[in-house]
Amino acid sequence: MTGLLTLFYKELLRFWKVSLQTVLSPLVTTLLYLLIFSHVLESHVQVYSEVNYTAFLVPGLVMMAMLQNAFSNSSSSLIQSKMTGNIVFMLLPPLAYWEFFVAYVAASVARGAVVGLGVGLAGLWFVPLTLAHPLWMLAFAVLGCAILGAAGIIASLWADNYDQMAAVQNFIIVPLTFLSGVFYSIHSLPPFWQAVSHANPFFYLIDGFRYGFFGVSDVSPLLALTIVATCFLALSLATLLLLKSGYKLRK
Repeated sequence: MTGLLTLFYKELLRFWKVSLQTVLSPLVTTLLYLLIFSHVLESHVQVYSEVNYTAFLVPGLVMMAMLQNAFSNSSSSLIQSKMTGNIVFMLLPPLAYWEFFVAYVAASVARGAVVGLGVGLAGLWFVPLTLAHPLWMLAFAVLGCAILGAAGIIASLWADNYDQMAAVQNFIIVPLTFLSGVFYSIHSLPPFWQAVSHANPFFYLIDGFRYGFFGVSDVSPLLALTIVATCFLALSLATLLLLKSGYKLRK
């Protein structure tokens, strides 16, 4: 386990050494969303009967920040190592492919948790929040960051340059997070777009995470957890198979 712990520690140091970019910058960006949307829509939007719009918005923004930063952590680290050539220093040691996977995903969860905690604490300045079901909240937070950490590995294995990596984030990850119910309840959408939202796995992450705060959600939290856990298992299996084969790493 020495190799796994060393790689995990290296990944933690990598994002913490540039925390101005990896932690503070997304924190400020997310708080700007909160400031603008809560100010403009607070008196115009009512989602749940006992939850005002700003309170509804905070958990969604926390999860959105966690997902995007978890993806950025694993994807940026691996694509940078591929492009600079220092990936060889991680391939030469006798690291098992599953250790490689666990270290990168765990570091992504850690970065997502740090950013999410920062956004959540800052959100308390806008509105008081309570945790109706903290274990549900924790489960969706960890699974969400782990899913995006695994997705970041897959994307960076596929990408041959920074442009391709940026395309994945800008045209897949960001739209999926923005259209997952962060800023609205899907019940406010026409039937067609509600059906489209149900096909977005990020929707179940946002909705389940929000359930941990308020005890209310758009879909059953058990259904959401089942879908999220299935996505995590499928992505983990795909990632492990790619790492084991050496796809675009050893070949």
